[in-house]
Amino acid sequence: MLDVTTGIHVSRETWLSVLLRRVPVMALTDITRIEVDKAVEEYDRLGRDAFLQHYGFGRARRYMLLHGGRHYDSKAIFGAAHGFVPGQQPMAAQDFSGGAEHAVGYLRRLGFTVVEELTESVVIRDDLVDRVAHLKVNRSSGRPALFQPIVLLWAIGRARRGEPRLLSWKETEEELKTLLQRHGMRGERPRPDYPVAALCRAGLWVLPDYQGAVPAAHGDTELRSWFRDKQPLGGLAEPVYDLLRRSGETRLAVIGELLCRFFDDLDYGPLLTDVGLYDDDVASDETPGEAEAPEERPEPWLITAVEYERLCRIAKHGEAANHGKRASRTARNPIRSSAARRAVLGRSQGHCENPHCTGQPADVTDKGHPILEVDHVVDLTLGGRDHPSQMVALCPNCHAVKTRGRTREALRDILLKVAVERHNALRTAHGPSAA
Repeated sequence: MLDVTTGIHVSRETWLSVLLRRVPVMALTDITRIEVDKAVEEYDRLGRDAFLQHYGFGRARRYMLLHGGRHYDSKAIFGAAHGFVPGQQPMAAQDFSGGAEHAVGYLRRLGFTVVEELTESVVIRDDLVDRVAHLKVNRSSGRPALFQPIVLLWAIGRARRGEPRLLSWKETEEELKTLLQRHGMRGERPRPDYPVAALCRAGLWVLPDYQGAVPAAHGDTELRSWFRDKQPLGGLAEPVYDLLRRSGETRLAVIGELLCRFFDDLDYGPLLTDVGLYDDDVASDETPGEAEAPEERPEPWLITAVEYERLCRIAKHGEAANHGKRASRTARNPIRSSAARRAVLGRSQGHCENPHCTGQPADVTDKGHPILEVDHVVDLTLGGRDHPSQMVALCPNCHAVKTRGRTREALRDILLKVAVERHNALRTAHGPSAA
């Protein structure tokens, strides 16, 4: 139900409890900075986990109240603050929305700063891809500006190579100016302050030495002056950097989302080459060191139907209508190839896809992956595609037979049917969009 006086959604149970206590819902409008400050003081006294447990809230995954140089779970603070209004009780998590139109909006109207951040120590891949998919970019030219995509691709390349997450503003500005000048294919000016400010607002970028809201990513002199005066140290949020560093599938998913959304009609090869992301190993996971956390899944090469669909979409992106001809963007595209290889290995469930395989090696690679080789059933030079529907995972023996065995032509016919059947089976499990 909607409280028309505040614009905040409350549950039916909350309304009933209010009526039973004969406390007017108008008390929501009585929350002031005083009640919020009291909730913040209690948060500091109890600590984050105890405070959230006491009031029945989970950790915020998006919006954080920035107050006194510290971050607080905005929805939990708002719910607790309601309990400090005389005659009122704290609001439970299910009683109202914590989004920008409700608790966050109310806190901002009271003069508080609420920021969007990925604050968890572990970021979920789909959450990160979703944030990238919903970046707010300038469209004054009629097409999405490339400021933010170029900065993100540069940062992903740095994460992949294990380079320092944070850089001085001078270093950041120098590197990004060059990239924007060279690859701003829609007339983007070499102004790194625009995309960095926008990515801070999106919760993907941090300036850890500066405690406060970053100016909005528009205007001209004011934004440029702010970065010149503050000279902030900055880079990807730590959990985002860590995930992009170790997870090849996440890296490829984010790159694919950026390419599909922003570079649909552009030659992105030179840009990806400059940032170190245009090769067949872009989807490879980092080999974990002794001190690093293990993968979430004991068999990380396995994928879900949703992940398979995403990889197929990347593999299909940018294919020309005459895909069988030897055009450079069609026959040799490391991003498509890497996505397709990743999809096929996951689809194989760790087993050779030749139905007549006589024995796959029991050993595994240094990364714990099965010893399998991904192969094009139809060679690219003969009109084949970098697409899972025409590719299979084979053990070394079956790969040798398929390549140079006397029965290779018959085996290729079998393997092509297997590739199509397995591809269609996963498409059916997710939906028809993974063509």
